[in-house]
Amino acid sequence: MYDVLIVGGGPAGLSAAMLLGRCMRKVALFDSGEYRNHYAHNMNGFISRDGTPPQEFLRMGREDLEKYEVEFKHKRIVQVTKEGDMFKATDEEDQVYLSRKVLLATGLCDRWPEIPGAEPFYGGSIHHCPYCDGFESKNKPLAAYGKNRDAVGLSLSLKTWSSDVMLFTDGTNRLTREDRELLARNKVQINTAGIERVEGEGKHMSRIVLKNGQVENREVMFFSTGSDQRSDLARQLQCDFTSKGVVKTYKHQQTNVPGLYVAGDAARDMQLVIVAAAEGTKAGVAINMELQKEFRL
Repeated sequence: MYDVLIVGGGPAGLSAAMLLGRCMRKVALFDSGEYRNHYAHNMNGFISRDGTPPQEFLRMGREDLEKYEVEFKHKRIVQVTKEGDMFKATDEEDQVYLSRKVLLATGLCDRWPEIPGAEPFYGGSIHHCPYCDGFESKNKPLAAYGKNRDAVGLSLSLKTWSSDVMLFTDGTNRLTREDRELLARNKVQINTAGIERVEGEGKHMSRIVLKNGQVENREVMFFSTGSDQRSDLARQLQCDFTSKGVVKTYKHQQTNVPGLYVAGDAARDMQLVIVAAAEGTKAGVAINMELQKEFRL
């Protein structure tokens, strides 16, 4: 029997595990080895760890947990059920774990653009988050990718980092008159032609070849193609979801299911590593306080 099972070994899960370990709780942390930023070369925007490779950050986080006797398990949890006040989790090898509380920190999975030739550039010059990689792309010719109207907001946001931004809708043409006027006022170029392929060398894209034969020189692409929950555990437990497809949580990462918490990218919409870590810590404090009340005479 555990006090807390944490599913997800990224920044949110690691931070929660550290806090709960410091509270002398019996904790098991499950890590499937799949991370949203596995394409990324560096993790940016995290104070004191700016530019750290993601795998190195995770290694240091796991190393920090050793003195707190947190059980770290390289396993995937495939099912979680609630039976009374207890949770029952089952891993991929059919081993069962019982716990008083559960924290899901399973994150999201991005829908990467399905453009021929793009995959070698993922994480090097094709990104999803300008707050994470915009500074490194400053003053370069940028592409904002999103079909229909999906990347209008993204293209306008990218003007913070470069004056040369072009919106690519890849063969779709559903921009409204208001969209076009807004983009024109902010000097965002529009290209609605279908994309044939992306070209470049190594990790650095240099041009976008269009199906009409046109070639646009673009050194970095940011995309807005959506994301999905990496795990279905929250749905198994009948969590409420927002209209954006993330788990609805309350002030301290609680869900509508008593005893179940969700932290990191799987919840809310401020999807940054440092925010995920903070939410993990916040959830850890709330879980410990709830356990304290339950054990109080």
